[in-house]
Amino acid sequence: MDKRILPLALGGLGLGTTEFVIMGLLPDVAESLKISIPQAGHLISSYAFGVVVGAPILIGYAAKYPPKKILIFLMIAFTLFNALSAFSNDYYSMMAIRFLAGLPHGAFFGVGTVVATRLAKPGKQAQSIAMMFTGLTLANLAMVPFVTWLGHQLSWRYAFGVVSVIGLITILGLKFLLPAMNSLRTTSLKQELEFFKTAKAWHIIAITAVGFGGLFAWFSYITPLMTNVSKFSTDFIAYIMILAGAGMVVGNFLGGILADKMRPALAAAILLSAMILALIGVFFFSENQTISLILTFICGALSMSVGTPVNIMMLRSAKNSEMMAAAFMQAAFNIGNSVGALFGGFPLEFGFSYNYPSLVGAGLAGLGFLLCLAFIKKYKAVI
Repeated sequence: MDKRILPLALGGLGLGTTEFVIMGLLPDVAESLKISIPQAGHLISSYAFGVVVGAPILIGYAAKYPPKKILIFLMIAFTLFNALSAFSNDYYSMMAIRFLAGLPHGAFFGVGTVVATRLAKPGKQAQSIAMMFTGLTLANLAMVPFVTWLGHQLSWRYAFGVVSVIGLITILGLKFLLPAMNSLRTTSLKQELEFFKTAKAWHIIAITAVGFGGLFAWFSYITPLMTNVSKFSTDFIAYIMILAGAGMVVGNFLGGILADKMRPALAAAILLSAMILALIGVFFFSENQTISLILTFICGALSMSVGTPVNIMMLRSAKNSEMMAAAFMQAAFNIGNSVGALFGGFPLEFGFSYNYPSLVGAGLAGLGFLLCLAFIKKYKAVI
């Protein structure tokens, strides 16, 4: 990895850990705060809502500053609010703090995505973005399983303590490894926002939000799925998270390669169609432990592989507002996170089994696939 990209990947490691670890610790958090598991799922949605709100607002305000300063500021805020998460003692304060912790998330990835493309060699922009997101995939491969295990053994609060330490290390990495760059803003904020008055911009956002909602309907409830339906012990959940993380590592690089080799919209459509089949498989075959583990790896791979193609779709479409576009994409991903966790929890509220969220997910991924086909038909001459 280019050492200049390393601090961006470190940031992704922290962001990915805090976003996904609560999914592995959902029963622990619910028991500690004396709430139901579907209510604990609202904490996932609260963080995601923070990302949605924070991404465009913080980018709009901060884009006039050098990206290095922006990224350090965002990581300081991230570290502070995750530290506060460890000390929350009730449902409502935890909801508020998780919202605040989500605010810097999308803006960090938004700025980082554009920085990564500027540092990339010609023709390697998608793979450079994938390298930045390596931290996010490694979070799911190593850090999420580790802090999940730590949370089960000691307390879920330690998980957020570890995230805060990663944040501090990232701040140092940004200070000493990321090169100084001039402001990435080349137009006024008003001109940047012009693109988001077009149907094309919102079409890409809809593909991302709805398609990724399918993934998070499954992943938000992976712990109760594996313990109640697949009948794995709680102690085995950390290893299952490692398996999902390994799939994400593979899928991250697969998505980068596909987006550089073919039209990104076509790559996204292919990967979304595979996600539909995988999530239907989770619904029907989760009682079989072997098949359940295989599908966990596949769903993990597909979850990350779609990310790079849709990011490239947006960046190529928003030539004069790349950083704002990247921020909106992070908002879209986390709308998917919030929608998936919310809609995936509906069957559970009515007493259905924990494999039903994946069926909801397949429906959301299917709608994302149809939106992607419509995009290809309408804009095939461009992307």
